[in-house]
Amino acid sequence: MSFELSDLDKKRSGDFQEGPVTFDAYSEAEVEYNDEGLIDINREHAGSSFLAYFNVVCVVAGTGTLGLPYALRLGGWIGILILFLSWTMSIYTAILLIRCLYANGKRRLSTYKEIATTCFGAVGGWITFFFNAWILLGAPILYMVLSGSNLSELCAGTKGDIGTLNWSIISCAIVAIPFVLVKSMKEVAFMSALGAFATVVVVIIVIVVAAIDHKSLPNIHHDTVIWPQFPIALSTICFSFGGNVVYPHVEASMKRPRDWPKVVAAGLTTCVILYFITAVPGYYVYGDTVQSPVYNSISDGVPKIIAISVMTFHVLTASPILLTSFALDVEEMLNVTVERFGKVKEFLIRACLRILTVVVVGVIGAVIPHFDDLMSLIGSFANCALILIFPIIFYFKLTGIRNKPIYELAWCFLTMLMGVVGLIFGTISSIENLVADFK
Repeated sequence: MSFELSDLDKKRSGDFQEGPVTFDAYSEAEVEYNDEGLIDINREHAGSSFLAYFNVVCVVAGTGTLGLPYALRLGGWIGILILFLSWTMSIYTAILLIRCLYANGKRRLSTYKEIATTCFGAVGGWITFFFNAWILLGAPILYMVLSGSNLSELCAGTKGDIGTLNWSIISCAIVAIPFVLVKSMKEVAFMSALGAFATVVVVIIVIVVAAIDHKSLPNIHHDTVIWPQFPIALSTICFSFGGNVVYPHVEASMKRPRDWPKVVAAGLTTCVILYFITAVPGYYVYGDTVQSPVYNSISDGVPKIIAISVMTFHVLTASPILLTSFALDVEEMLNVTVERFGKVKEFLIRACLRILTVVVVGVIGAVIPHFDDLMSLIGSFANCALILIFPIIFYFKLTGIRNKPIYELAWCFLTMLMGVVGLIFGTISSIENLVADFK
């Protein structure tokens, strides 16, 4: 999963809705009536459906890809079925989520949180914010763990061999510089495209090296299904489909919003193809020895060094975007503005809040330096709810249940069941594995 695509340029000025687009989104104040009389955002300068497709791919395809062979190791080959179901369910809930934006028939809602607030009041909005914050902070923590581990491995045997913990601290310091000094990030689209490109490069390297390693790795064991690890495998896979929180902003950037079902289906299909060509060869070649991220399993050499270097650069550039999105939400809630405090005081308050955020990320990353189980925990606790559970609950709340055909209700029930299994049992399994890591 990657959440790097965020458009944060104008949020602080109050005239821009936050969102993950590679081109201009629009203020809620700039509205117009569409052909059906519903108040919509101004799409006069909106982009094409192809650019929206590119957005979806950049949002979803990320470091989660590299944990999928490990997910098959946890659950066995049945993980392929989970991956297929997660793909189809993610497309379905993404379509439902956008339907919820227009469900009141009067005005298009703008964000995931606003949908939750409309359905269940302030409590619903805050619960959604909590799960969103879990991702916006959890992913950078995961990235700092990965960066520290990668840099430590790259510098092994040199004067830079100072340990994973120290490199994680240095990574936090590197991320803190743009995060603290810059209010918003203009180069978001570039960074997001870079993240998707970095993932593709690493996947290609892994496939090529795995094909070479296959000849020298006899007696590799595979399992058809491992039921006790099923929930945590589901959680790891769900981490790779995290995009629902930002889909409303992607759809807001489209000239033809009616194309959204085609756009999200094409985008997630592109991602799942990338996932299959990573997960299947990775697990087939390395079996029950495969690690997360998968490039740790390939043989040592220049390709592995390139893969580690590319992903380290990616996570260091992606983390400030995620942290800035979280910080802007917090600063907006606390009303930290220049108009209220003045330029100097506003900067000092903002800097203190952001430094505190980086410290929290660094401390948690130092205390829990286990990439694979941390990814599973984030996927199970936050992504299962935001992807598989909440969109369906909101959809039923806004449009009713009795007017749905039985086959749709059955599919919704199965989707929510998958989400609940991942949320409850996946979280429990992830926590148990983390506890075992420290023993």
